[in-house]
Amino acid sequence: MKNQHQPQGGNLTNLMEFVLLGFSDVPHLQWVLFGLLIVMYFFILLGNGTIVLITRLDSALQTPMYFFLGNFSFLEMCYVSITLPRMVYNLGTQRRAISFIACATQMCSTLILGAAECFFLAVMAYDRYVAICKPLHYPLVMNQRVCFQLVIGCWISGIPAQIGQTSQIFSLSFCGSNQINHFCDIPPLLHLACGYIFVNEMMVFLGAGIFVLVPFLLVIFSYSKIISTVLKLPSATSQAKAFSTCSSHLAVVMLFYGSAMVTYFRSNTSHSGRTDKVLSLFYTVVTPTFNPVIYSLRNKNVKIALRKFLCKQFTKI
Repeated sequence: MKNQHQPQGGNLTNLMEFVLLGFSDVPHLQWVLFGLLIVMYFFILLGNGTIVLITRLDSALQTPMYFFLGNFSFLEMCYVSITLPRMVYNLGTQRRAISFIACATQMCSTLILGAAECFFLAVMAYDRYVAICKPLHYPLVMNQRVCFQLVIGCWISGIPAQIGQTSQIFSLSFCGSNQINHFCDIPPLLHLACGYIFVNEMMVFLGAGIFVLVPFLLVIFSYSKIISTVLKLPSATSQAKAFSTCSSHLAVVMLFYGSAMVTYFRSNTSHSGRTDKVLSLFYTVVTPTFNPVIYSLRNKNVKIALRKFLCKQFTKI
């Protein structure tokens, strides 16, 4: 299968840098977007940083659920820091060039942390499944050793495959254009590649199946069991509260996994720059903005711990 984008004259370009177009197609909104992205980045760091802090300091939050939440929040801070500061820099300076090495580093880091996020969402859903559906077994199943193993597995499982994926993509020859619509990711780079890329596309589908689809199915399985158990609760108030929590979690999960699956399961020929830009914004910026609110700051125990922490800080002043 040949890529449709062949350079004029048949010459391949050995690119030294790429150009991240970003939001250059809306020049009248540059400074509005600049301010909006800074506010969103600050909110993500503040919200997730607060969760990391209180889940480590508050003794009432030393449980598996909050251990996973703390790690997940730290992951979100790392994840958005790969792409958002670069977007802000490009908007503020209008310097859009990114070196070949920096682009490869950005893509590899995004893929590794994206895979970790997929696994964390699955682990957190499994933790809630055991807590709600098998409460008597919860202390045994989710013991400290298992929790540490799950967290380490989430952080490192994607590293070998995503380094290999990145090496494979950046070993391709690229056509005359060096313009990337949003940030360094597999779909836009494959769109610029020349020659036979069928194997690369199959590897993308395989990776998406392992790192996106499988965790997503585990999440759906866990929540289906949770909802089934909740329906058996005698109290209508308890049912409503549980459904409210589950629906919030599922909304974020569907947003993240849905946009990622559409991005990575489409064929190279069906990609469009504008659609890819919107989809990538969902799983790199929008969901990390909502996650601290949905997963933690709406949680009663987290709010109590936050009040205690703030009161201690004010009494020290």
